[in-house]
Amino acid sequence: MGNRILSVAMQNPARVSVTGSCRSGVVADMGKSSLPETEAGGPHVPVLLDAVLAALSPEPGRRIVDGTFGAGGYSRALLQAGAHVIGIDRDPSVAPHVAALEAEFPDRFTFVRGTFSELDSLAAGHGPVDGVVLDIGVSSMQLDEAGRGFSFMREGPLDMRMSQAGTSAADLVNELEPEALANLLYAFGEERKSRRIAQFIVAARAEKPITTTLELARIIEKAIGRKPGDAHPATRSFQALRIAVNGEFEQLVEGLFAAERLLPEGGRLAVVSFHSLEDRIVKRYFDPGKGGPAQSRHLPQAETEPLRWHEVAKAVKAGAGELARNPRARSAVLRSATRTGLPARPVQMAGLGVPTIRGAA
Repeated sequence: MGNRILSVAMQNPARVSVTGSCRSGVVADMGKSSLPETEAGGPHVPVLLDAVLAALSPEPGRRIVDGTFGAGGYSRALLQAGAHVIGIDRDPSVAPHVAALEAEFPDRFTFVRGTFSELDSLAAGHGPVDGVVLDIGVSSMQLDEAGRGFSFMREGPLDMRMSQAGTSAADLVNELEPEALANLLYAFGEERKSRRIAQFIVAARAEKPITTTLELARIIEKAIGRKPGDAHPATRSFQALRIAVNGEFEQLVEGLFAAERLLPEGGRLAVVSFHSLEDRIVKRYFDPGKGGPAQSRHLPQAETEPLRWHEVAKAVKAGAGELARNPRARSAVLRSATRTGLPARPVQMAGLGVPTIRGAA
């Protein structure tokens, strides 16, 4: 899983194969439209903001963790509603947004550098917490910065590292064996033409290393073609590489269970995801019974584990008004629930529908 998958794949790529189901539902730019989220120079507006605020009830005196701070859109709205906010992010580029909120809300905003997979330990020293919000995946700020290498719509280095450290997308594209690369694209990007794409990548890199986003996008388009009106052919492959580089599925699962450890009874968790693989994990996490096998009424019924979450809200998607203002909201899904008083579970991947690669440590 995550970076452990990369380690295994790069050390022994011939042994790597993929399991897990694949579904459709990914749109341009790795789950988010390539169109600008706001007008040039305008403020960052996070998706499903009103629904997130309704799910968390950020009244004065409440303390809420924004585990994926980004450009600070959720944090600002929560602070304006009167809440205390603890922002968490691993991306060094968020510094200007952090500084702005620290200056505007010096008594109610705290920032901690780190990953949301450790949000319970990062927030532990800042008082009791009433809510957590997570906005999963790449942010519009990262997509719009060509130098970060997240977008196939802009020329930039083939990087995709949110923390700006460790294995890059270029490392994977240029070093993985064809089978391992194809398996990665299939598992994390739901790319059904992954083997053909891997073949074209390997042929291209034999001539020279693939180092830029548009270079890789052109190779993928050459491999599988492009039909008018369809999403860009590189969409799923770029999503897969980004997820692998940043260990996003592992981060998501760890973050969900970290929130479970942190929140007391009555605490609220709101999670916004942007593609079907993420949403499936969140859905099954809140309600483990959704991921288990159907039970026959003719056999003794297996005991179900007591739920750690209740008042699980129906999935929320953007309405027509928000979609008109913000095209990137079209693939967003919000799920939220309330913490029960039962002890937190140990972290477990089983039953969550997390795509896996055999041979990962």
